Parts: sequence; C-alpha cells; structure tokens
Amino acid sequence: MPRARAPERRDPSVLTSFREYLLLEKRRGERTAREYESDLHLFARFVAPEIPAERTLVNATISDVRRFLMDMTRRGLSAAAVRRRIAALGAFFRYAKREGLRVDNPAADVGNIKLPRRLPKAISVKDAERLLATKPAAGTSEFQRLRDGAILELLYASGIRRAELVGIDLTDVDFDRRTIRVVGKGNKERYVFFNDAAAEALTRYLAVRPPAIDGALFVSRRHQRLSYPQVGNLFRLFVRLSGLEGKITPHTLRHSFATHLHQRGVDIMTIKELLGHDSVATTQIYAKVTLEHMRQAYDEAHPRSKPKRSLR
Repeated sequence: MPRARAPERRDPSVLTSFREYLLLEKRRGERTAREYESDLHLFARFVAPEIPAERTLVNATISDVRRFLMDMTRRGLSAAAVRRRIAALGAFFRYAKREGLRVDNPAADVGNIKLPRRLPKAISVKDAERLLATKPAAGTSEFQRLRDGAILELLYASGIRRAELVGIDLTDVDFDRRTIRVVGKGNKERYVFFNDAAAEALTRYLAVRPPAIDGALFVSRRHQRLSYPQVGNLFRLFVRLSGLEGKITPHTLRHSFATHLHQRGVDIMTIKELLGHDSVATTQIYAKVTLEHMRQAYDEAHPRSKPKRSLR
C-alpha cells in the first residue's frame, strides 16, 4: 500500500496540541496523556529514529504500525502494553486526520489486541489485616507513620485507585457522612465511603498534617501533594515489611475491597458504583472471583474432594 502523505502544512507543536486535546476535549487524565505521549515517541523512534517524532507520526503508514506491532509481540510485551500503545497511535491518528495533518488513520485496520481473561488478584481478609497492621520502618517520623497508615486504611476502605487517592483535597472529605469525592477515569466524579477504621486513621493523621500548598489531603514532608510514584514506593515498603509474598500493589487492595464486599453479600451493581466502573460487565468478574473462593472453600472442607481443584 502506498505511503499516505500528509498535507504540506506542518505543525511543530502537534504533540503539545494532541496532549491538550486529550486533557481538555477527551477529558483524559494527566497520567494517560503522559503515557500516550511516551508511546508515540517510542513508535517514532522505532520507525525512523533520525527523523523528528512529529514528522514521522504525520507520515506513518499501515506497514509502520504493523511492524511496530510485530516487534512488540516478538519482544514479549504484555497484551495490555501492546493494546495501550496501539490505542495511543489510533487516538493520535484520529486527531491528526481531524486537524488536516494527514488523510487517513493507519492504525484503524490493526485488529484489537485481546487481553487474556484473568481473574483479578485479591488477597485474603487475613492478609489485608496483616498489611494494615504492619509497623513502619525504624526511624519513621510520627507524621509519616500516621499518614502512611491513613493511606493504607483508606485504600482498603474505599477501593479507590492510586491516582484517585493522590488527587483528593482536604475539602473533598466529609467526616459526618463518611464520604469522599474522588475524580476517576475520564475526570468523572463519584463519592466513595470510608469506615470507622479509616476515619480514625485520617483523624490521627490530620492532627499532625502540615498545611498543604494546594490543599491536598496527603502531603509530603515538603508540604506538597503526595505523588503517584511516592504512594507506590511507600506501599511497596509496607508490603515488604509485612512479609506477604507475591506481587501486591495498591490496585490489589482495590480488587480485595470489591472481592471481600461481594463475598459478604454486596450486590454487583453497588460494587460497580463504588468502583466507578462504566459497565457492569467490568464488575461482573468479581462474581467469578467469589465463585472461585466458594469452590476452594468447598474443596478444602469436603472429605471427598480432591485437593487443589480449580473452577474453570
């Protein structure tokens, strides 16, 4: 297929304009915009490392996209990573076509990458309690100890995402109603609940929290909003100190929150709203997790069951 040429016009700030389009028009989060921009640069370097990225992007062909896809597959990238990079290219090419920067979308004919169907990983209630009871490292200040404890309690109490947690302002928290206003994917607002344990942890933390520059709920020692990577770092430290095995992330607590609620009788539609899912189909997987949990309990308890059976 012949290379689809863009019009002669060149916009030296097309990536900046695309980023603004994602944030303002598509209402994507800052993290998504950053990741898409990084993916576009990866693609441009793959196609023609000696040419400016913007020039490569507005002149890319279907062949370029397919070679990029095959290269990612050959290098063993996860299906999620491949799909996100193809999504980034598709979003950019649609934008470029709309703006008259090119006449086609070379990613349109690339088939969707299907993710393997996996049950979300959740830890047991016992392990969740063990993580929350973990003592901080020696030498940790009272401020850090109380802040980190409040973060762990709130993640498990509300099921919010890490990005949602760092975006919370102090004014978003309503202690009377035990609710927090959070901004999720696509800048969609919702209210989540928190329990007595989280309320107590937050109250203790707020008693020592320094004034924040921008009103953030969780702040660093420099009085700045705690960042996404900083929350990940402190979470990994607590997992290591707890002695729990396996990969456990803040998102694991989100899965555990949903799984444990469903195991205790909370219906899927309620969990959908608490998690901020657009479709109940996304939430429905927790029913399968609960069924797997029931099967495991049954097999372990019944004297005529064989060990280590798994529901498929």
